[in-house]
Amino acid sequence: MTGEMQQAKRPVSAALAGPYGHPFHPILVTVPIGAWVASLVFDLASHVVDDPAFLARGSVWLIAVGVLGALAAAMVGLLDLFAIPTGTPAFRTGLVHMSLNLTVTAAYAINFWWRNSGAGPHGAVPVGPLVLSIVGLAALAVSGYLGGKLTYHYGVRVADEATQAAGFRH
Repeated sequence: MTGEMQQAKRPVSAALAGPYGHPFHPILVTVPIGAWVASLVFDLASHVVDDPAFLARGSVWLIAVGVLGALAAAMVGLLDLFAIPTGTPAFRTGLVHMSLNLTVTAAYAINFWWRNSGAGPHGAVPVGPLVLSIVGLAALAVSGYLGGKLTYHYGVRVADEATQAAGFRH
């Protein structure tokens, strides 16, 4: 294993980014993903119920939880990016992954503000914020694909094969 590959597997700070072979970033990304998917479900459901206001309000809270969770995941993900040697395909993939995630987070922050402008949510979610949520989730899916490529293809922050082999000994 090359030194650059080994470097990308080790945390910059185990206390902040998670210990070797068990990074915190994949754990934290479940918060914004889950919150934003649930917010879209609430958005869509607000168009089929008799009293949609509670779903629209719930969606706003889910968007806020997602933005806060995304910021926490981004801080830890940035530490993981620092572990990847610059000038490599893995680093370039990490930059695109990070850029997409920051763009999605900004879009959801704007979506939160948009929904709270004026009197706030009061009825079914309007088409504009709904479309912004759909586009945001689509971009998040692309970014998730790139995050999977970093992990499963390039092995960033994944324990080396010798360490993995310990789990298969009898």
